[in-house]
Amino acid sequence: MKTKVQRFFFKAAANAALIFLWVSRALAQSSAGIDQATAEVSSYVDPVSNLIIAIGAVVGLIGGVRVYIKWQSGDQDTQKAIMGWFGACLFLILVGVVIKAFFA
Repeated sequence: MKTKVQRFFFKAAANAALIFLWVSRALAQSSAGIDQATAEVSSYVDPVSNLIIAIGAVVGLIGGVRVYIKWQSGDQDTQKAIMGWFGACLFLILVGVVIKAFFA
């Protein structure tokens, strides 16, 4: 019985040592892949943030026209529409700026 327990612990220790060596060898690889991924993500930041700002401009124009039409027709919800339109534009513009600041 004692030899079975000793064999079990010996095998467990040998397996742990092999796993440790394998993991340390894998972690010792160069960081070229991580650097390449960082450069690739950084190359997408400017176009994506410019796209978001452009979408904000289009939403602003369309929302402005919708608010003007509501105002001219005499709707009572004009103030609610203005607040929603302004909030959407502000959100999209701030997201574009924050993305540039976060990844710069």
